[in-house]
Amino acid sequence: MNVDDHVAPFVHEGRLCVGGIELHRLAEQVGSTPFFAYDRGLVSRRIAATRAALGSDIELGFAVKANPMPALVQHVAGSVDWLDVASAGEMQVALDAGKEPAAVSFAGPGKTDAELRRAVAAGVLLELESAGEARRAAAAGSALGLRPRVAIRVNPDFTVKGSGMRMGGGPQQFGVDVEQVPGLLDELSSTDVALEGFHVFAGSQNLHAEILVEAQRQTVQLLLELAVKWPEEITYLNLGGGFGIPYFDRDQPLDLRAVGENLQRLVAEEVRPAHPAARVVVELGRYLVGEAGLYVTRVVDRKTSRGKTYVVVDGGMHHQLAASGNFGQVIRRNYPLTTGRVAAGTESIGTETERVSVVGALCTPLDLLGDDVELQRTEPGDLVVLLQAGAYGFTASPTRFLGHPDPAEILV
Repeated sequence: MNVDDHVAPFVHEGRLCVGGIELHRLAEQVGSTPFFAYDRGLVSRRIAATRAALGSDIELGFAVKANPMPALVQHVAGSVDWLDVASAGEMQVALDAGKEPAAVSFAGPGKTDAELRRAVAAGVLLELESAGEARRAAAAGSALGLRPRVAIRVNPDFTVKGSGMRMGGGPQQFGVDVEQVPGLLDELSSTDVALEGFHVFAGSQNLHAEILVEAQRQTVQLLLELAVKWPEEITYLNLGGGFGIPYFDRDQPLDLRAVGENLQRLVAEEVRPAHPAARVVVELGRYLVGEAGLYVTRVVDRKTSRGKTYVVVDGGMHHQLAASGNFGQVIRRNYPLTTGRVAAGTESIGTETERVSVVGALCTPLDLLGDDVELQRTEPGDLVVLLQAGAYGFTASPTRFLGHPDPAEILV
């Protein structure tokens, strides 16, 4: 995909807009740059398309870690079946959004005793990441006089190639190794916990339908094999997610139809005969919100150094660590960038473009938002827009670095 493809969903009557509001007007409404803007209409359409592809027998979960902005989570919560959280703070955001505790799951290694007690008290589903965590969850339940709801997160014995981050297979801080699960089940049988099922999340940010199809097949097979080892009814099977979005020029969008058809077939033919009443969940984060967000920053300076032109903006890696290439990229590649002028509809603005590097305000060469990119010529005061900014932006970045103020966030 090229930059024009990424920009197209935000163009309305020839102008760059978010939620139908022209970008320059929105910047005045926000009152300062940089800021994040999320288009609720684009989020709603992506959720609807995903639901249609998954069918009515598969439940859709949202990983709050992708974007925990409270207003956005509240918007998403009304359209999905589950919210998955990774801290007590995210749990409170999910509950404040109006999601019932029965439809909130809490995953992630390193849950503290205090977090476990809060989760048990709230009645959310704890995704157990280790035998030690299982014991501490049972102890929290005993102390509170409550029966914890739990599921076992399983570290599978297979890997998912093509994922941005592999979170299963080999040694992992995530989940219980599959060969250790039977022993944990034996231990749980003598404790007062309510085991509801299992969860496998083997990788993230995958654009290859054929790889996801095979991973889903292996995941279902693994979960069904584990489920027969528990004597009580299994009511929860989380198949993970990993659906990716295109960031770079050579990326192509995921074939959602192929993935959805495979999932529907697996559930109908493999899961339902054994577990007719189990809730089957697919958990997605960036796929639902990533393409609906923009990061808007303003040019504060231009300079030329030994033949290379730099556009200096008031934002940077302290808000967009991933776009700077420092959040998982092995070889740095540019996120799609455009300017507020590209579709501003102002006839006096020319079409002159130039090769520049877009850098932020931080005192480090790592603060690079675009390296040798072609942009419409900008001057101090103009807007520069980073696309695909709806997930893992503000809260996944070192916002305290060098003491710059936090960006605003707005849901339009």
